[in-house]
Amino acid sequence: MKRCFWLLVGIGLLTVGPALMAQSADHAEVGVFANYFRYGYASPEENFFGIGGRAAFNVHPNVQLEAEMAYDFERNYTNTYTNGVSSQFVTAKFRTLHGFFGPKFQVGTGALRAFVTGKVGFDNFTVTNNGIPTGFTNSVGLSNGTTAFAVYPGGGLEAFLGPIGLRAEVGDDIFFVNGAHNNLRVSFGPQFRF
Repeated sequence: MKRCFWLLVGIGLLTVGPALMAQSADHAEVGVFANYFRYGYASPEENFFGIGGRAAFNVHPNVQLEAEMAYDFERNYTNTYTNGVSSQFVTAKFRTLHGFFGPKFQVGTGALRAFVTGKVGFDNFTVTNNGIPTGFTNSVGLSNGTTAFAVYPGGGLEAFLGPIGLRAEVGDDIFFVNGAHNNLRVSFGPQFRF
């Protein structure tokens, strides 16, 4: 399995390498997005929301190399007591950080484009009592929690009006901890082309 992975990485570098060297400053994109992550490893499945950012640059008019990172915030749960009347909000201390890198293949020209992507990276799962800024800083350092290898196949649509656009994407965030675990991931937000 490892040999196949490194063989694919080598072929990808040999294929993309010359295009990177020959690429002039055609254009790049940056964007921010709202992130929805359905954590399917728990029972029942949990829904997390967060924010993220991405940057991409062209290696071909229809191919971009893209990096992205997203942070999902803590979540509130409602517990109902056995009397059926009382309830209480409980804040979960569980948070996730996603980081991916890979190609994006797009079709269409002009204002509307469809795309598919296949990325590799990590999912970091942290349980912390820290607030959002400290929790994010600790997660980015990857010193807390569990960091798992992950792959992300996905696809979506982009619509541009000049250099400003909107992007919607849906995919399967598959992380590997004692086997593969599939998780729905949806993102939506503005893109800026330059």
